[in-house]
Amino acid sequence: MTLSQLEYIVAVDTYRHFATAADNCHVTQPTLSMQIQKLEDELGIRVFDRSKQPVVPTGVGEAVLAQAREVLRAARRIPEIVSESKNDFQGDLKIGVIPTLAPYLLPYFIGEFVTKYPAVSVQIQELVTEQIVERLRKGLLDVGLVVTPLDENGITEIPLFREPFVVYAADTHPLSIREEIHTDDLATDGLWLLTGGHCLRNQVISVCGTDRPTNATNALQYETGSLETLIKLIDRQDGFTLLPFLATLDMDETRRARIRPFASPAPVREVSLIIHRSFLKRRLIDALRTEILQHLPAALPVDTHDGTIVTLV
Repeated sequence: MTLSQLEYIVAVDTYRHFATAADNCHVTQPTLSMQIQKLEDELGIRVFDRSKQPVVPTGVGEAVLAQAREVLRAARRIPEIVSESKNDFQGDLKIGVIPTLAPYLLPYFIGEFVTKYPAVSVQIQELVTEQIVERLRKGLLDVGLVVTPLDENGITEIPLFREPFVVYAADTHPLSIREEIHTDDLATDGLWLLTGGHCLRNQVISVCGTDRPTNATNALQYETGSLETLIKLIDRQDGFTLLPFLATLDMDETRRARIRPFASPAPVREVSLIIHRSFLKRRLIDALRTEILQHLPAALPVDTHDGTIVTLV
């Protein structure tokens, strides 16, 4: 049994296609297939059920693959230990960021990070939380920037800061006449939501309640993954939504006039880095955490620890 063979079976499990796995391992498909066959013969089991398309692991194959990932992580940790001893920051750093954080938080710190660590190749993917967790488990990402708590087995959460929610209401909506909002005030029609799969959607529902109508006009049913689209719909139609504070910082005066804060304690979301429990690139991730905290916008309220963390419904 070799580390290369373990890399091959993990690649097939990741991509569920022998040719794609071979490309990503930089070997020919016959070489990859032959080495996997040798490993299976040595173990006396079949790691993959080749009768199905796409290929899937067998029952015992799933257990073998889980252990193979742990072995490969441990092996990759060895050169990192040497690199850390030299205070050497280099290599790839693959970051997954949820869409409701990426455009509002990344610009504050990512430029400084890549300037400070020029030997690090930063690769950023905008993904929903479920995809980030899955790719962390498969080793396709090093770290995620998401909203917690998740309570995912094998995933470690590193809280960074708490971000309050605000209400964004159309000029014609009843909420627009209030100076501040209580959660009881949200029992009104016209709530606009992101499409399913976005954690922000579930958090907004958690604050506003699940047994209530949504959307300002019954004739229009619209699903979007973009906060900017929701904002424009409210500007030109009616209704309201809840926005994370960072999403409001670049608004013009007209839009800022439509923002209403919550009465204390305001609902907040906890923004965190998440990593696999046997994570690699520890010093790089520590450096990323430091850079984020040092470059948070000054306008972000710091007295949010009394707020109620909104969890997923």
